Amino acid sequence: MASKKDLTIAVLITFFITAALFATLPSHSLSNVHSYNPLLDVNDDGIIDMRDVGRVLAAFGTSGTPVNKTALLLGANATADLPDLYDVVKDSVVIIVSQTPSETVQGSGFVYNYSGTMVVLTNNHLVYGTTSLSVTFSDGNGYGGVVKGTDAYADFAVITLNAPASEFKPIELGNSSALRVGEPVAAIGNPYGLVGSVTTGVVSALGRTLQEEYTGSFSIGNIIQTSAPINPGNSGGPLLTYDGKVVGVTAAVISGSQNVVFAIPSNTLIKEVKALMVNGTYTAHSYLGVTGSDMDYFTAKDTGATVTYGWKLAEITSGGPSSGKLHTDDIIIAMNGTRIRNGDDLSSYLEAYTLPGEALTVTVMRSNATVNVPIVLGTRPPPPV
Repeated sequence: MASKKDLTIAVLITFFITAALFATLPSHSLSNVHSYNPLLDVNDDGIIDMRDVGRVLAAFGTSGTPVNKTALLLGANATADLPDLYDVVKDSVVIIVSQTPSETVQGSGFVYNYSGTMVVLTNNHLVYGTTSLSVTFSDGNGYGGVVKGTDAYADFAVITLNAPASEFKPIELGNSSALRVGEPVAAIGNPYGLVGSVTTGVVSALGRTLQEEYTGSFSIGNIIQTSAPINPGNSGGPLLTYDGKVVGVTAAVISGSQNVVFAIPSNTLIKEVKALMVNGTYTAHSYLGVTGSDMDYFTAKDTGATVTYGWKLAEITSGGPSSGKLHTDDIIIAMNGTRIRNGDDLSSYLEAYTLPGEALTVTVMRSNATVNVPIVLGTRPPPPV
């Protein structure tokens, strides 16, 4: 028996073939038979033709349920629809200018609807130590803003402002945990003050870590790496998939690199935004209380270790969650059964899958024997600056 999807596609094909046949008749005959229906003109070019049915078929090819027109525009053909993606989200991206006692900093942000309250999401490093700041929309209208909440350990900040409702065009946050390496993405921001610039690339890697001056010895975990180029002024802008969802906030680029860019994942924002709105900060970063370094072949060879991966412990914080449980020179190779290859894996696992107060089973190689160590995680100390 044919599925609903198959029947829908068959009807659409029949319609377009019929429309094409009628197009060969005199114009008065066509007008008597069928009138123009804008709902079928997927690309809004004033003509219902095979390009429209192509997009419809592409959309139904990945889903058995009908989708709306915007979804067709953004989802049927990612590369061809980049201009449509830009048109949909460009007015949601803003310019942020913050002033501190020593400098003026310019960056980007984007509008988000938090439970009916319109706010701007951006990076913590753009608003740290600010004495005043402005938010300017794509139409050129600027307004004073207030920092509602920040988290240095996620380089994340929320700004509120009084502006007419017509200025706010929010973007939806997507699911960053569903990202795949190689997936195309676009970054929109204001590099060097060039308003509304778009660049494209792919998701280069997942589960990276990033250290900034505001995080001290701690890392920001579970970071997205992308090849979409950014420059000064891009920070705080959205990283988007081609369905128009924000999956990250562009935060940093490795100096001197060729498009090695990092973004804070949207799932971190979703997890933290309520705390930043209500309490002004986020204090639920897990803390293991250890320092260490990545294992590799040469370290294993020099030390006689039987594993070439993992994270070798250099110091256990006295009085911390791991004190008396983990030992110097232990090599962490798994957490709750998940393989830990290096420090990136360790930080990203703690950030994505744990909370303070939770029990964690840490698997270590100790004197070349596998040992499972139960630990109750603590709360990371406040940021050093």
